[in-house]
Amino acid sequence: MKLLLAGLVLLLIVEINAQWYTFPIEAAQGAWDMAQAYRDMRKANWKDSDKYFHARGNYEAAQRGAGGRWAAEVISDAREWSNGKSGGAGDTEEDQEANRWGREGGDPNHYRPAGLPDKY
Repeated sequence: MKLLLAGLVLLLIVEINAQWYTFPIEAAQGAWDMAQAYRDMRKANWKDSDKYFHARGNYEAAQRGAGGRWAAEVISDAREWSNGKSGGAGDTEEDQEANRWGREGGDPNHYRPAGLPDKY
C-alpha cells in the first residue's frame, strides 16, 4: 500500500500536462466519480452491467480534465491488477477496453445492459 501511494505521488509530481494548481483538484474529483460509479454498480446489482459502470466512471472522471483522466487510469489499472492477482482475471481485458472507451470520450451507453434503470 505504501508503495502504491508513493507511486501515485510520484506520478502526480511528474505530470507535466496540467497546471499544478488544477491537476490535484481534477484528480480528486475524478476519483470521486470513479467511486460513485462503483457505488452505483453495487447498488444496481444488475446482471452484465460491469462494463457499463467501468466506462461511465472513466468517462465522467476524464471529463474533469487531465487530473481526472489520470485518476481514472490509475484507479482502473490498480483495480484490474488486484483482480488479476486475486484470481479474478477472467474479464480483465474486457474491463480495460471499457475503461479506455470511457476515458477516450466514448459513450458509456455503448455498454449499457438492457433494462438497467434510467437513474444509472
